[in-house]
Amino acid sequence: MKIRKAKISDLKQVHRLINDFAKREQMIPRSLNELYETLRDFLICEADGNVCGVCALHIMWEDLAEIRSLAVEKRFQKHGIGKNLVKHCIKEAKTLGIKRIFALTYHPEFFKKLGFCDTDKATLPQKIWGDCLRCHRFPECDENAVIIHL
Repeated sequence: MKIRKAKISDLKQVHRLINDFAKREQMIPRSLNELYETLRDFLICEADGNVCGVCALHIMWEDLAEIRSLAVEKRFQKHGIGKNLVKHCIKEAKTLGIKRIFALTYHPEFFKKLGFCDTDKATLPQKIWGDCLRCHRFPECDENAVIIHL
């Protein structure tokens, strides 16, 4: 298994993986068009030539980025793929000079093991007025916000 930046040829598999999680209401669905537009945000984990994990680092502001669309195929979960994808995103954020990374998640303990801590969603207006307005759960979101200061 290897982690690398996503390529155009990966996006149909990325789309399927993300939207499988979205169907179970574990993340926001993404259109193929949106994935093409944000291709450079995405890292994938590849196993035997197939995408088995995905994660994006999306820059929100001069000092703020978001970990989004973190998904690992069920048969590959509990093998450290999600952790390694997030660590790669953190490393990339440091290289870019990003000072804070947040995530909205149903699994805050996963992120806390990587150094994130709880935060109030109200401190993330860029997110609220961006993706959140498109979510069917807005404004009754039950995800937890976590943040790490680099």
